[in-house]
Amino acid sequence: MSEARSFVRKPEWLKIKIRGGENLAGVKGLLSRYALNTVCKEANCPNRMECYGSRTAAFMILGTVCSRGCAFCNVSRGLPQPVDGGEAVRIAAAAGELGLRYVVITSVTRDDLPDGGAGQFARVIRELKTALPGIMVEVLIPDFQGDGEALGTVLGAGPDVLNHNVETVPRLYPAVRPQALYARSLELLRRAGESADGLSRGTDAADGKTGGEEIAGAKTSSAETSSVGISGVKTGSIQTGNIRTGSIKTKSGLMAGLGESPDEIREVIRDIRATGCDFLTIGQYLAPSARHYPVREYISPARFEEYKHYALSLGFAGVASGPFVRSSYRAAVLADTR
Repeated sequence: MSEARSFVRKPEWLKIKIRGGENLAGVKGLLSRYALNTVCKEANCPNRMECYGSRTAAFMILGTVCSRGCAFCNVSRGLPQPVDGGEAVRIAAAAGELGLRYVVITSVTRDDLPDGGAGQFARVIRELKTALPGIMVEVLIPDFQGDGEALGTVLGAGPDVLNHNVETVPRLYPAVRPQALYARSLELLRRAGESADGLSRGTDAADGKTGGEEIAGAKTSSAETSSVGISGVKTGSIQTGNIRTGSIKTKSGLMAGLGESPDEIREVIRDIRATGCDFLTIGQYLAPSARHYPVREYISPARFEEYKHYALSLGFAGVASGPFVRSSYRAAVLADTR
């Protein structure tokens, strides 16, 4: 990037204990044997050693090359790879061998594909549900360039949680997510929630609203205000409260430390909740390299706690907020509101 760099010293709370062991080697070997990719590795996630060590991973489909060039992301960009027809079967086999009961599926962005990769998401969801009855599946999807039909394809396959990250505040989109639109991401979350409710009632998705319509600007609505906190984790707090029943749940995530203000973060939290979104994750942005968008601030654990309590006050069913929190980190814990 051409802008002048301002480096911020990393605080003590961001030091990570290196983990190894039999499980770590076992998961790496299994992923290699099944020729599968994980967002843990491709995005250089700080939690990957812990997750691999506990025999979990977030599978990344549709290759390892992204069609976009977000300034914060470590995933390679360029000419994407062909769609792998056998990927869904291998993911189900790997999940079965790992003994997983909750699986996270994400992807690179594939603007080069007519459906944005939605069909591959659907194939993986269906294969997992068929091969491993009772398994829960969370999908972290791109915006599909606002294609409502693609969103409907994914929802129609029946994921348990549909996640789409807003990532940052609207003021920073031109620098951080130049090929994305803030309003489009909010509208996707709103459409997903409405469509999932329609599917759960046995009706057509949101009375046909996901059809071929383009997802445009976001509509706002009043947010619920009651919540109850019940649990926490060491690297960031997870708390749960009220949740819609009988439907696919929706989820979104934010990074902090890119130069946004606390008021801007709170505004985005309100916007996400106004879509009806159930779950929220907030974590510290860590620049993968000197070539990426720089860290402007390291957010204190106390402020992450403040963001969590503010989000819960708006009615989110579950909130994970802390320096090391990522979209798929301990996803099963966040989604378990029983």
